[in-house]
Amino acid sequence: MRNEDILTTRSLTKRYHKELAVDSVSMSVKRGDIYGFIGENGAGKTTFMRMVCGLARPSEGELKLYGVSGKKELQKARKNMGALIENPAVYPNMTALENLEVQRRYLGIGRKDSGQMLTELLELVGLADAGRKKARDFSLGMKQRLGLAIALTGNPEFIILDEPTIGLDPVGKAELRNLLLKLNGEKGLTIFFSSHDLSEMQRLATRYGFLNRGRLIKELSAQELEQECSAREIDVEQYFLNLILEAGGGGKR
Repeated sequence: MRNEDILTTRSLTKRYHKELAVDSVSMSVKRGDIYGFIGENGAGKTTFMRMVCGLARPSEGELKLYGVSGKKELQKARKNMGALIENPAVYPNMTALENLEVQRRYLGIGRKDSGQMLTELLELVGLADAGRKKARDFSLGMKQRLGLAIALTGNPEFIILDEPTIGLDPVGKAELRNLLLKLNGEKGLTIFFSSHDLSEMQRLATRYGFLNRGRLIKELSAQELEQECSAREIDVEQYFLNLILEAGGGGKR
């Protein structure tokens, strides 16, 4: 069901001592969305994504995945999602294939046919020729690809990607974009991602959320964004800057 909520938050808040990193964010991500999460450095994007992934505990508010919200229920639901947050969590002294094997075991996936599955994952992200190379010898772009492969292990229905195009050249960005579009179109993968590359985001996102100083200041569809930019005769970067000014300025928080 395409209108089913995969992720729902209500007044989700995170405080670090006196600092308010995420401020009462309420949003929903529908099945099949490619949700582009936009905000300046320090706006709270990564903190929000860490809460969704269970890497940070909310100070207040509610978070649901696949309609469930209890601690044990969320832990189980997170087995059906993948994530690439900040730097890819890879073991540098292991090969790409060994890193995927660790993730397979963590997810509790049986060994039967797992070798072929992991090999196909490496092919999918463009690391077929590097499966036996130590991750410590990978370029930043290769580590990003391996991080994506780890996020896709277990065939999740939902993935969260924090700046997935970092370290990729223009060809690599295009390949990643085409891969995500294929996974979304053919397998119905729901994608939630942040990026500072707004031109790349425009080629992917079906919905957008604009975060400023920890607050979600705007949500709209790709069609609505196109219409608003066209009506004002501005591009998406200028549109976002205008939103920040209207909200009271930017800056790190």
